[in-house]
Amino acid sequence: MTSRLLRARLGSPGYEDMRATLRAAGTATVAERDGVTVTAAALPLFRDDNEGGLRQAVRVTVQGGDGGTATLADGDRIFDAGTVEDGRIDLWLPEVTEPREVTVEAAGLSGRFTVEPQRKFTVHVMHHSHLDIGYTDRQGVVLRHHLDYLDSAVELSTSTDEWPDDAKFRWTVESALPVKRWLESRDDAAVARFIELVKQGRIEVTAMPFQLHTEACSVEELHRMLRFTDELRDRHGIPVTSAMHTDVPGAVVGFVDALAASGVRYLSAAHNWAGRSVPFLTGGQELGRPFWWKSPAGNRVLVWFTDSSHGMAYMEGNVVGLAESFAASVDLLPGYLHQVANKPVPYGSEAFGWSVLDVEGLTKKPYPHDLLHLRVQGGNADNAGPSILPPSIVRAWNSSYAYPKLRMATNSEFFEEAQQRFGDKIEEHEGDWTDWWADGLGSGARPLGYARKAQHAVRHAETLHQLAGAAGEAAPAVEAIYEKLGLFDEHTWGAANPWHDHEDGFDSGGMQWARKCEMAYSAADDAEDLRRAGAHRLGARFAAPNGTLAAYLVTNLGHTDRTDLATVFVPASTVPFEDSLSIVDSRSGAVVPHHEEEQNPIDWPTRPGGRWVSFVATDVPATGHVRFDVVAATEKAPNAIDLGQTWQVQNEFYRVDVDPRQGTIASVFDKRAGRELVNQDAYAGLNQYVYDKYSTAPHINHLTGHIEATDEHLTLLGGRSIGRRPSIVRAQRTAVGETLEIELDAEGTGWLRTTITVTYGVPRVDITNRMEKNGTPAKESVFFAFPFALPAPVAWELTGGVGGPEVPTVPGAAQHMTPIRHWVAFDDGELTAAWATLQAPLTMFGDLFLPYAPFPPTVKPEPAEPGTVYSWALNNIWDTNFPAQQQGETTFQYAIASRSGADPRELGAAAAAGLADPFVAAPVTGGAEAPPAPPVHRWATVDHPLVRVAGFGPSRRGHDLVVYLASTAAEEVTVTLGVENLTAAAVGTSLERDQVALDVTDASTRVPVPAGGFVAVSIDRSEA
Repeated sequence: MTSRLLRARLGSPGYEDMRATLRAAGTATVAERDGVTVTAAALPLFRDDNEGGLRQAVRVTVQGGDGGTATLADGDRIFDAGTVEDGRIDLWLPEVTEPREVTVEAAGLSGRFTVEPQRKFTVHVMHHSHLDIGYTDRQGVVLRHHLDYLDSAVELSTSTDEWPDDAKFRWTVESALPVKRWLESRDDAAVARFIELVKQGRIEVTAMPFQLHTEACSVEELHRMLRFTDELRDRHGIPVTSAMHTDVPGAVVGFVDALAASGVRYLSAAHNWAGRSVPFLTGGQELGRPFWWKSPAGNRVLVWFTDSSHGMAYMEGNVVGLAESFAASVDLLPGYLHQVANKPVPYGSEAFGWSVLDVEGLTKKPYPHDLLHLRVQGGNADNAGPSILPPSIVRAWNSSYAYPKLRMATNSEFFEEAQQRFGDKIEEHEGDWTDWWADGLGSGARPLGYARKAQHAVRHAETLHQLAGAAGEAAPAVEAIYEKLGLFDEHTWGAANPWHDHEDGFDSGGMQWARKCEMAYSAADDAEDLRRAGAHRLGARFAAPNGTLAAYLVTNLGHTDRTDLATVFVPASTVPFEDSLSIVDSRSGAVVPHHEEEQNPIDWPTRPGGRWVSFVATDVPATGHVRFDVVAATEKAPNAIDLGQTWQVQNEFYRVDVDPRQGTIASVFDKRAGRELVNQDAYAGLNQYVYDKYSTAPHINHLTGHIEATDEHLTLLGGRSIGRRPSIVRAQRTAVGETLEIELDAEGTGWLRTTITVTYGVPRVDITNRMEKNGTPAKESVFFAFPFALPAPVAWELTGGVGGPEVPTVPGAAQHMTPIRHWVAFDDGELTAAWATLQAPLTMFGDLFLPYAPFPPTVKPEPAEPGTVYSWALNNIWDTNFPAQQQGETTFQYAIASRSGADPRELGAAAAAGLADPFVAAPVTGGAEAPPAPPVHRWATVDHPLVRVAGFGPSRRGHDLVVYLASTAAEEVTVTLGVENLTAAAVGTSLERDQVALDVTDASTRVPVPAGGFVAVSIDRSEA
């Protein structure tokens, strides 16, 4: 008896309510009496009439009684008759080309029904497995299963060789990483058979190694992810023309350019709304399918997208029975096709993820074409394997029906036909397709921060090794780091039930998250190791000048020449603790003021003895270095001056005041412009800590997929607190600048410390927030507020592009949050300002939006605050796929810069430079035979402020090296690239495809760089 109280728990939904909608599709009541109801539906289902014509179906259903015999007639002419079984029968009449009234009789009742003409569909059934590297099981288990799936795909292909062509087993590999590992682990004969099937079009390998949170990627990483399939194409001569983007509801604008760089023309997207996406409220109803997605660079891909309203995203074919049985498909597929042809969406609110909006209020138009793409998996779950059922059903279907025609097809096969039939008639959209799941990145703030730092460190490391002539030695390590970064940015961030710590299955959350974090942490360590190795290799090519104790090449791998803080470690073995030293700028011979921090083994025996020496390195050329020498001095460096209870720091550019009551930054005064940067009337102070708690329960799978924030009282916002009771930890002035560190009490933390630094000679304010995050399963968010006394942002950096209020986005993109790379820029016509972030990519503009659909604002300031940026530093709001809580010491670094009349994009990059591209010090250690290190040197030059040398690397096409150029310009620009000893050059995609030779004069060449583009210039050089 007690068991009758129980009900199924929340979680991933089933299909029954959706299937009920399909069974009722197009039905009209033709007669009812005494509790018996007879309905009829004209469906897009046809048979040959064996006379060169077609007969179409009318599905008759009897409810509440014994059906008996049913007939379909027009006057005395009986078109068809048969016995109703299980309450249903399909009756047939000659195809109609205009509406025709008929009589339907069943269960002793009869009535009139109008048969409408029906569309003749061709359905491409695309069999695949959605790869979650984790979620359903531990990562290693999942990947081993996918290798087994490839074995099965080869077997099933072979076993259906003699079947009708439309029914032959075909398999599309959604994510190519398993193919890479499979090819490495199978014998030559198996590999040869696999390649043969790929060339025959029976198996397709799509371009992406796995499914990504693309907004977590750097542009370099995003393009690197396509190298394997590009090499697979070259090595085996197989086509790779399509990609798949599954589960994650959105992608960055740079994704288009990355795909195009690899020769990919088609993208199949399947967005899982999971209750945390409401694209139909942000223009998504106007997004037709397929559509052309165009980047600012002019590249475009043809996109087919499924959505949750069309049936569980990437399992829409499963919903209609295509992985179940022929009978289930007959039951469900015709109704689905009827809905697609006649309704905005096939389902109502019963479709998982379809929330907030009344389906009856939709303005979306029905699907206009007769060619359809349906994904199907071998089972109703992520990581489901291949099955003989879909091709078996297709074979049975096509032997029974003329239309819809079903075909087992690969991804590209569908796109090729779609492009041929109506590619010139479909819409084109531009811009970012902002990911609705990007908020999940905040659930792992600490490892995310490490990964974002590693993205820059590995780029620096590769460049340094190339400059040192050691690119070959570093190449395997570079690729391994990028793979780790990709696997961290892969979209599966936790188990289905991440709060459990079992060893297997959906509840192996602890083990899955440990391995996921290790990808970020080890990538960060490996990248820093490699960067230091590159610096040492570069420095070893040169000899230090006579009379110096040591020398360092302070290297600027950022986008432009700049003055910034440099920090070098001088070992006690080089300069003993008791000896004094000076830093000399080798260009002028001038002694440079410096600050020292001893690292003495007496105090810290587990670390090398020596001193950290900081100094301001002025005018260091981009992609170049300045040599600074360490020489003996007669006096010790001055100690830091204690400023006492001073709540102010300043340099020649800024005066920064902290409110001693709130602990927020009350003023950032730009001395050059004579302008206050802080909106002092804003609801929050600058860098204010904001802690939100939400009233939803933890540890309930997919709960947020069932929650709507539709009440005006915002009852889901359980509480909000701010940092309080600030106290000064240190306030000091050194030879290089001023620093103020304060500590606050902050809910959700053990402690919160903010460090504000202004460096002499550097037009930037640096802010570092460190906290000891307390772990809790309670739903929470942490924000830092940055209210600027300026209008709304005019530009912000994206992966592979620049966003802005006038920059288009794909209809249906998320709008309540903006995941950025590093910077946001403001401009009021007189003053330009920029704000930058290193670890935390999530932002909200103008308000704090409740992280539950439809994401209403919670502050609603009066007057509005368009110039306020909230950094969404971390959160814990998901109930699946992302970690259930986070804890430990976590750091968030920010920077602010301003300048009158600056280009916003240029200033944004400058504000971020100290965070993303810190100066790298290469110790000069070459022997007597090495050439002397030059005082200053440039390895490359670019003459446009919005185009940067992103890095150097080895060529994959036999050239001496590659120089990568990245642009944030809004239009194509042609730049002059200078590289020492340059003799020949060609520009191509980032993968050195589609190369075009360039003219070279005096070791320089003119290079066209598309808007927002990322290109590779292949270089050949003469001997130095």
